[in-house]
Amino acid sequence: MHLSPNVCPALVLNADFRPLSYFPLSLWSWQDTLKAVFLDRVNVLSEYDREVHSPSFTMKLPSVISLKEYVPLKSSPAFTRFNVFLRDQFSCQYCNDRLPTNELTFDHVIPRSRGGRTNWENIVTACSTCNLFKGSRSVREAGLRLRRTPGQPTMHELQHTGRRFPPNYLHESWRDFLYWDTELEYDF
Repeated sequence: MHLSPNVCPALVLNADFRPLSYFPLSLWSWQDTLKAVFLDRVNVLSEYDREVHSPSFTMKLPSVISLKEYVPLKSSPAFTRFNVFLRDQFSCQYCNDRLPTNELTFDHVIPRSRGGRTNWENIVTACSTCNLFKGSRSVREAGLRLRRTPGQPTMHELQHTGRRFPPNYLHESWRDFLYWDTELEYDF
């Protein structure tokens, strides 16, 4: 059976059984997963019903794996367009509309024409309408108000925010590993 690289990905957990990343979700192709299994770099925690075969070997495809060695998270996230959108929860920081990433832009709070820098403290997520309306004016001159003061998030903050945006597809074997550390509601 021929399997596409996009079929049967494995959820990759760190050695502490937390996903390496929530958004985007840490997934490996079945090929990369099998390579890591054979190199003894991961533990298989759950499997798909699908199998791969060689002339002398049959194996179920792993659906959840954990690294054998802990990989420390970086303390500060990379300054990327996507991480700015994630920090701002995919919402315009002027009108608060939540939009898909292809409909979002980023805006310089202090316009570049006025010496504004391109960094965590001066870039916010904006919809095209608000961005065009603000133009090269200050927030105050445009009569707008920022929802939050921009700043550099920690990796922990981005991971926490990422949990609020589950991917489009979740295999049932992943659910227990994705949300095990969220606070439960209880009755008194």
